[in-house]
Amino acid sequence: MMPELTKVRDLRAGIWVPADHPQPLPGLVVVDGSGDGAFDDFGDWPARLAGCGAAVLVHDKPGCGGSPGHWTDQTIDDRAEETLAAMAVLRRHPAVAGRPVGLLGISQGGWVSLRAAAQGPVDFVVTLSGPGVGPAAQERVRIERELQYDGVSAADVREALGWVDERTRRLIDGEPVTDVIAHQSRFADRPWFTIATQHFDDPATMRFLAGILAFDPVRYMPDVTCPVLALFGAADPLVPVPESVVAFATHLRETPGIAVFPGADHGLFTAPPDPTRSRADQLAPGFLPMLTGFLAARGLERV
Repeated sequence: MMPELTKVRDLRAGIWVPADHPQPLPGLVVVDGSGDGAFDDFGDWPARLAGCGAAVLVHDKPGCGGSPGHWTDQTIDDRAEETLAAMAVLRRHPAVAGRPVGLLGISQGGWVSLRAAAQGPVDFVVTLSGPGVGPAAQERVRIERELQYDGVSAADVREALGWVDERTRRLIDGEPVTDVIAHQSRFADRPWFTIATQHFDDPATMRFLAGILAFDPVRYMPDVTCPVLALFGAADPLVPVPESVVAFATHLRETPGIAVFPGADHGLFTAPPDPTRSRADQLAPGFLPMLTGFLAARGLERV
């Protein structure tokens, strides 16, 4: 299945429309996670999503795939506005024709999707490993788990998390990132330094993180009125899954669909990559059928 090329503002984008599904179809905008992301870096993932019964739009992140700008200059609010613009493009596609258009937020894209749904016309949201806690809390959990996995002593983990908390406060308070990095370098001899400073050792990336660390999805959940399906992997090393489930179950206005897939990781895969198998075959059993059923229910609705 080849995408139709289009644009979201000045960002390259593609739309995948399944040929074997009757139209009109619900629309699904994929909201990428952290880091670089070009729309044609997703392999067959958009086509597989389209095969679940939706017209699927994926676009470049700024600065990726030849698109202008750079994603490190964006806040969560900026990305939410961009996401709503992508939805407007997909709503105009003839394959959608008045059917609901929603979001699939992957990891950090889950925060963006909730923020967009709290402020604009979003008909449904699916989050895939989208934390129910904010970036500061999620990063703290990630670092703590990586330190423990690496065998760092409990005392050193406590010291590391003390710095992580202080660094977060400094960045949220607006301290120049170069000053924070300079102070951080005093800990270069600590056994936790490499892990605790990953993603926080480059001025551009740290400046981006400083702009999103204070974001709290719980603040926006009560303003989300559309159906939500929140999907998690029980073995996700990056997301505090129990706390996220509680947040979604407690703070959304309508009761969401929530599923935690046993043995699944951050990408909802249940095994590491195997060159002899399709990566899609390693997805958590039940994930694609669940998404298909959710989209089918949306396809019966009109907007």
